[in-house]
Amino acid sequence: MDVGFGNLSPVNSRSSHWPRFPLQEAPTGRRRYRDSMDRFIPNRSAMDFDYAHYMVTMGRTAKENMEGKSPGKVAYQKRLAEALNMNRTRVLAFRNKPPISSTSIPHEPLLDRPPKPPKPQRSIPQTAERTLDAPDLVDDYYLNLLDWGSSNVLSIALGNTVYLWDASNRSTSELVTVDDDCGPVTSVSWSSDGRHIAMGLNNSEVQLWDYTTNRLLRTLNGGHTRRVGSLAWNSHILTTGGRDGRIVNNDVRVRSHIVGTFRGHSHEVCGLKWSACGQQLASGGNDNTLYIWDRSLASLNAPSQWLHRLEDHASAVKALAWCPFQGNLLASGGGMEDNCIKFWNTDTGSCLNSIDTGSQVCALLWSNKERELLSSHGFTQNQLTLWKYPSMVKMADLNGHTSRVLFMAQSPDGCTVASAAADETLRFWNVFGAPEVAKPSPKYKPEPFANVYRIR
Repeated sequence: MDVGFGNLSPVNSRSSHWPRFPLQEAPTGRRRYRDSMDRFIPNRSAMDFDYAHYMVTMGRTAKENMEGKSPGKVAYQKRLAEALNMNRTRVLAFRNKPPISSTSIPHEPLLDRPPKPPKPQRSIPQTAERTLDAPDLVDDYYLNLLDWGSSNVLSIALGNTVYLWDASNRSTSELVTVDDDCGPVTSVSWSSDGRHIAMGLNNSEVQLWDYTTNRLLRTLNGGHTRRVGSLAWNSHILTTGGRDGRIVNNDVRVRSHIVGTFRGHSHEVCGLKWSACGQQLASGGNDNTLYIWDRSLASLNAPSQWLHRLEDHASAVKALAWCPFQGNLLASGGGMEDNCIKFWNTDTGSCLNSIDTGSQVCALLWSNKERELLSSHGFTQNQLTLWKYPSMVKMADLNGHTSRVLFMAQSPDGCTVASAAADETLRFWNVFGAPEVAKPSPKYKPEPFANVYRIR
């Protein structure tokens, strides 16, 4: 169990010299097929049928008659056979060898081909490209206070206030400040449309806001009895995880929003992530347990509906990340008594690999461009580490934070990662490469006289 602080605990193409095109005259200088044969294919004009007939009818009898003759007679018969070329053992034989082709097709040795140029190694900046102050950031391992929406706006909860940072123009605005009896804010999460943001509060409520109008849309009550520290969207379903160990599915479109629950955790739910297909949910808790749930099994009445209950971690499981290139691959990270990143096949529940990182694993992010995984850590180095998957060779350590790096969020283009740490700083790292430059769309050429009505 990880310790919190204060009240908010934490493709030998046979290349020919003569290219072939349909219905085209063949190039001159080629030999006829009969003259360029290079295989021992039977040819009647080359067969010695007299010798073949002799061997079939008389050859064996003549060989048997040799046994009763004198040695001198036998020697004479052998010399006579050699002179007449009668010592052949094959019944059907070629009279002449096939002609040697005067033209040959050169084959370039594979080893002489120039090797493919190696893929240029990407330069990974070792320092943050931007650092912002984040005062009053709650130092609590179990919360989730940072998220980056598809509209390129980053949200961060600092105490009772949620701030928005627009990455397109680098402007900052305040979304809301909650009252002391509701706060502090314990989790934030953007919906997939990048317009709505959900906030979990310390008083067990969940608020849904429209950031474009700074308007509170609704408050979700009754799902939890204690603070809501984890949130995960799946289309119109908002899944919430609380300190009461409950996981609740909320349909934000309807008045009676609670449409299903998952029961299994005995302590606070601190990690929630839906798979890309939206069918499986991963949850991690302060009970050192990782659960895999199936959406279709969510019910209001069934006491337990998990697919897999995984107890390999020795500490709280908060860091969760679904692999973008393999839908049933999940990475999980354990707290300070575990320090491990584990990889799971969520169809079978088997652990595929486990890496001891040497420090508390706070957050995990996959690259959507390369097979790489980024992890953030606590004591002793408080670093971000980039790993190559599946070898898990360390590619780089990103240093700069002076306290544990509690939260990470990825930009919509997948290149930049924002990290927030207990040192009350928010840092931006260009760790996953430069964004792809969009190809210019072809210019539209209007049809002449497009505005003139056609007469049929």
